[in-house]
Amino acid sequence: MNLQPVESISASANPENSEILPAEFPVSWACDWGEDRYGLWMAFRYRGVRQCLRWIAPGEFLMGSPASEAERYDDEIQHWVILSQGYWLADTACTQALWQAVLGDNPSQFKGEDRPVENVSWDVAQGFIERLNELVPEGGFRLPTEAEWEYACRAGTTTAFWFGDHITPEQINYDGSIAYAGGRKGKYRKETVAVKALPCNGWGLYQMHGNVWEWCQDWYGAYPSSAAVNPTGPAEGRRPVLRGGGWMSLGRDARSADRGTSYYGPGSRSAGYGFRLARGQAARQDEPEARAGNGASRAGQAPGSGGGQARRGPKPRPGAGYDA
Repeated sequence: MNLQPVESISASANPENSEILPAEFPVSWACDWGEDRYGLWMAFRYRGVRQCLRWIAPGEFLMGSPASEAERYDDEIQHWVILSQGYWLADTACTQALWQAVLGDNPSQFKGEDRPVENVSWDVAQGFIERLNELVPEGGFRLPTEAEWEYACRAGTTTAFWFGDHITPEQINYDGSIAYAGGRKGKYRKETVAVKALPCNGWGLYQMHGNVWEWCQDWYGAYPSSAAVNPTGPAEGRRPVLRGGGWMSLGRDARSADRGTSYYGPGSRSAGYGFRLARGQAARQDEPEARAGNGASRAGQAPGSGGGQARRGPKPRPGAGYDA
């Protein structure tokens, strides 16, 4: 079946950011704010550490991957997703500097204030967010949903990565010693890099591909075959979703559509697991229309999973620092 890209989404920019504005801008705790070629942004500062967030306007997109995408997995069933509410998303993964400012420790294997905090479980990341919301009144921070994460990662694109269908270590921090989809081999850094060391996407978001896997709010579950409105995943589950791939990952795991899960549940941690902050109203998991599989159908469009290989998440690799 022929699927056409959603016309309202730009392939390289986010014009909706200046057309559909947040209800409150800036918020009371913002230390600075503005608008640039990527759209609206605002930042907060805690104990001298600044974190910028980007406004992601409401929209719709084709979530998942087509059967023709190289090295895809079977759980990436393409389906339309409508995000009816805008939200804020941190322009980088949470840094070690911010983590230390909030909690006073640093669990990371690869130390550096400008590197992403890693070696944190989903449970511990939730604890960090809870504490941050106590310290920043009306902060309202949370993890992004899986749909919010992919929408922001794609930044209007439909290719395997936001910059196209090919990959190099100059664009992404991953295991470049193993070629993706017949491309050339490259550097395998074997560690994280600073959160802004590599280019940002068309919406001003850095390293949505590679460096560290990023926790999402959702439990892992099967995608629907019809459209979904504000999906939040299953109401219950055993393993939260991880997105984006990491420094130790293969190129296929860094694709926009790739879906990772934690092998040992929400308590598992790894030198490749991090997260980024989101902010904004999200549909509750007890709202039927928000659950995967219960979205409004898009007439005449029911994409299937096509070919590919099924997967269940990033597997431990030697030296990756996994902890059950």
